[in-house]
Amino acid sequence: MTALSRADLPGAGRVVVKVGSSSISGDGAHRIDAIVDALADATAAGTEIVLVSSGAIATALPLLDLGGRPNDLATQQAAAAVGQAVLMWRYQTALDRHGLLAGQVLLTAGDLENPTPRSNARRAMERLLGLRILPIVNENDTVATHEIRFGDNDRLAALVAQLVGADVLILLSDIECLYTRPPGEPGARPIETVDYGDDLGGYEFGTVVVNSVGTGGAATKVSAARVAAASGVGVLVTSADRVGDALRGAEIGTWFSPNPEARPDTGTIRAVDTLTR
Repeated sequence: MTALSRADLPGAGRVVVKVGSSSISGDGAHRIDAIVDALADATAAGTEIVLVSSGAIATALPLLDLGGRPNDLATQQAAAAVGQAVLMWRYQTALDRHGLLAGQVLLTAGDLENPTPRSNARRAMERLLGLRILPIVNENDTVATHEIRFGDNDRLAALVAQLVGADVLILLSDIECLYTRPPGEPGARPIETVDYGDDLGGYEFGTVVVNSVGTGGAATKVSAARVAAASGVGVLVTSADRVGDALRGAEIGTWFSPNPEARPDTGTIRAVDTLTR
């Protein structure tokens, strides 16, 4: 079997796209229009799209006058409840230009670990796609606790890609590709392709970044990409500003080749691996 590549993206039947908080909140809120335009173009060309979007809490912060990101769980949950509504309104406003509808899907880690809610989530998203509605997935921050959280939406996106049997997962970042070490350090080189089974132990992806708008960083993207690739999903990590180019199959970003021997999802979720494996 020929391995899926970046060039195959325009012909992919189903693609999951994940965008982080920093790309679509605050000064980055303008990107929602460009991201939606790219997703609408891909949809018009016949690709089914699922969007995994962070940003609920970050979207709410300027509206709540809290003096910064809250540390207590109850205020985080309240902010998420406010921000999720505003975020969906912004997405739907952008989708209106294309005559498309959004469908909100909020999940917790427990939903994807338990067979019944997992099956319900899969069925709901399949029906949304069948109705040409864009599923927009986020962690259900209003009910999730610190102990049962995904921790970052890169991991959630990998699990959703497994859940819906996606061909490709696109993880949108603040930089165009991954590097062998933090890009500001001497000797950092861009990583174009990670073949399935490649040893990444010699690379330095840093630690998980927790800032005023969200949780993530290169480390979480690599970990999520490896899980999705192991399940047979090709993964592209690139900049949110290049989402249109990515969906058109441009030679950009870091491509994780999928496991050519992976079998279709049978109802179980793989645990996210560690970078040291």
